[in-house]
Amino acid sequence: MDILGGVKLSRPVSWFLLAFGVWSWFVWTTFVRNLWKDSSGLAFDDAGDPTTYFWIHLLLAGTSIVLGTAIGVIGLRGLRALRGSRAEG
Repeated sequence: MDILGGVKLSRPVSWFLLAFGVWSWFVWTTFVRNLWKDSSGLAFDDAGDPTTYFWIHLLLAGTSIVLGTAIGVIGLRGLRALRGSRAEG
């Protein structure tokens, strides 16, 4: 199958990419929830304001969710293309 300008993905690779995307969403949304609830003093100072630690890790999580989504979409497109080529053949 032909995805993204000539790159061909196999079924196992497509499933791996999709699973990676789902895993990223699970891990990083859980991390953000835990970060938001943090009471150790790392994420929020004594006044309750977000610390640099909070903002850096929120940015890290957001970036990872965006990249995980993109990778998962590539895997999903690969699986759909395989299904389409099987129906044609």
